Amino acid sequence: MNKSESKYFNTAVKMDLALISLLKEKSFDYITVSDICKAAGVNRSTFYLHYETIGDLLDETTRYLLNDFLSYFSSEVKALPVDISERNLDDLVFIRDRYLKPYLKYIRDNREVFVTVVAHCKTLNFESVNKQFYEKIYNPIMDRFGYPESDRRYVMSYYLNGITALVTEWIKGGCEKTIEEMCKIITVCIYGV
Repeated sequence: MNKSESKYFNTAVKMDLALISLLKEKSFDYITVSDICKAAGVNRSTFYLHYETIGDLLDETTRYLLNDFLSYFSSEVKALPVDISERNLDDLVFIRDRYLKPYLKYIRDNREVFVTVVAHCKTLNFESVNKQFYEKIYNPIMDRFGYPESDRRYVMSYYLNGITALVTEWIKGGCEKTIEEMCKIITVCIYGV
């Protein structure tokens, strides 16, 4: 990446972070270009150099958050959607340290971001992201395990909402428990003692 591309990228990241910060304080509907520019430390012309609308920034911020989250995982885990049909079934069980540890590390390192994303899931269009995860990852995995199609949305709701509730409680407690302890708690909640 050359110096110009780097500067452009860094400015875009500043605006992504500014939007996330503003979402902690108020609803997306009340965030203005001026708010974003002030929080990012850029002027309006810089904003419009990057985006036509705040909606464009919102889309980019969602991609930024997803890419930042995925950066915590190994390349082998990131390749999962490509070769689900060829993986051993054991590799497709997500309630394992190899999946839970990077997930929990991201959340511990980005607590406020996680809380903001959960609070603004619909605004940030994570419902669409979750739908894509369901179609490209979860559904093919449940197919491999033989879950009836009529039950799959219930199974995923149980896992995702349950883990989110545990993580939310962990955050409320200041992430006092270690990642290893949280992995064990999640595993016990899913599989029993």
